[in-house]
Amino acid sequence: MAAAPTPRPSLTERRKAETQWEIARRAAELFSEHGAGQVTAEGIAQEAGVSLRTFYRYFRTKEEAVVPLLAGGVHHWLTDLAAAPAGLSVPEALERAVRAALTPQGEHEKERTEALSRTRGLLRAVPEDPALRSVWLRVHAEAEESLVPVLAELAEPDTDPLELRLTATAANAAMRVAMETWAATDAEPDDAERGPAAVAVRCLRGLTAGLRVPRAQQRG
Repeated sequence: MAAAPTPRPSLTERRKAETQWEIARRAAELFSEHGAGQVTAEGIAQEAGVSLRTFYRYFRTKEEAVVPLLAGGVHHWLTDLAAAPAGLSVPEALERAVRAALTPQGEHEKERTEALSRTRGLLRAVPEDPALRSVWLRVHAEAEESLVPVLAELAEPDTDPLELRLTATAANAAMRVAMETWAATDAEPDDAERGPAAVAVRCLRGLTAGLRVPRAQQRG
């Protein structure tokens, strides 16, 4: 039986997502420009064109305002991984997804370039603010949890759960280290050798080289 189509978000849900995304963009810009310590929730709300009450309706702290931006990148990566062609091994599928998520191209080129630039500026502010770093690490902890079932769908049914978890941990760490490393450089997002995709692939190969997660012969 074919899976039921995913319900289209309601107008209210779409407006909520748009508001959260606008707040996240403005927060990232302010953190990048001034440093997290010099930015207030009031300032973010003002830049985003919303009331302080609306800001706190969506986010508990100023640092949490950037979660939609960071989580959006994770979503692209997991979506690309889940859609990996059947003929690829798990390491190949991971590498393909990394390249797709971190290489600005196609119809979403402008959007992803802007998102990567905002993320870079944000990551440069992370070392100076423990609360902001906590948010960054929490997003990656949640990404790791979400990665396990995606890998389970790609792997053979009898794959050792520990191997799946180790692969998810290694791949997630590779993405985190790669983004932090790239953010500290002046390389453009589309740089074939020093851009985020190139650095991520290098990290991914280094951290997953000894793992054994066989690819399923057929997708369910």
